[in-house]
Amino acid sequence: MESMSPVSVVATVLNEVADIDRLVTSLTQQTLAPAEVIIVDGGSTDGTWERLQAAKTKYPHLIPIRDESCRLPNSPGPISRGRNVAIAAASSAVVACADAGCTYQPDWLQRLTASILSGESEYALGGSCLDPEQRTVWDIASAPFFGVKLSTDAKTKSCTARSIAFRKELWKRVGGFPEDIYLGEDTVFDLKVRALVTPAFAERAKAFYRPRHTLSSALGQMARYALSDGIAGVRPARLLRNLGRCVLEIVAVALLGRTIIPLCCVFALEVYFAFRLDWRDLRGASARALAARMLFSWLVPWVVAWNQIKGAITKANTKTNQPNPQNLN
Repeated sequence: MESMSPVSVVATVLNEVADIDRLVTSLTQQTLAPAEVIIVDGGSTDGTWERLQAAKTKYPHLIPIRDESCRLPNSPGPISRGRNVAIAAASSAVVACADAGCTYQPDWLQRLTASILSGESEYALGGSCLDPEQRTVWDIASAPFFGVKLSTDAKTKSCTARSIAFRKELWKRVGGFPEDIYLGEDTVFDLKVRALVTPAFAERAKAFYRPRHTLSSALGQMARYALSDGIAGVRPARLLRNLGRCVLEIVAVALLGRTIIPLCCVFALEVYFAFRLDWRDLRGASARALAARMLFSWLVPWVVAWNQIKGAITKANTKTNQPNPQNLN
């Protein structure tokens, strides 16, 4: 596959042997052929690196890079570092970011970068949606709280590095992805970029994401994201909103001996938060999925408020980040 594409695709991986073949295949079979697909491996021990080396013989435009500085024992922000290493190695003026655990439709890159290649923008967001073929009940329950859509047609206004593109010069202007934080690095990058340019929102350019969540893993991921927000000092409005929900729930329970009205109001509010973003795509969902969404929505404010405050305290007291279990392998 020869390519004159002005776009490079980058990703960073660590111990993703179950997903790496699907990722590589989907990125190398785009209708807009990338000039190169650069994947930085932070030192995998499960066979991921060997799979990448084998794939190189099949896909000449695949460039695997092994860099063990892109893992937590060697960097406080290993994912950001991996992306920065890959982007620095990119030969193209336009870079698209992909992510492990995702696959991409053949027209993903063309749709994502269209506004940049036409000169209309310098920065484009594609978003992510659950892979329609593999989704658990808890994937569906937690999706909107992670900015993940249920449908590829759903509009998105949020940033996820699973599907973003930008001019390499813009990446340089903002100092790259922040290497001093682990999670939420794409949020910090997005805030810096939006201070300079207005993003374009590409339609039907979503990553197909396979989180495979259980209730425990979804809450754990929510806790880590909130903790990182606290460490980074971002999204204070989110903290206040979730603290407010916690207070309302406490007050409603405290008043139960006198009246049930406050609890009914809180229940109605929680229904709103649970379904406001994607209720149309939930039509026809099972009762189990709807119940799981309600439970997850009830738990979110407590998990977010506690961990975001904990992250802020951690930052103030120790200036350290929190580990991701995967990076301890």
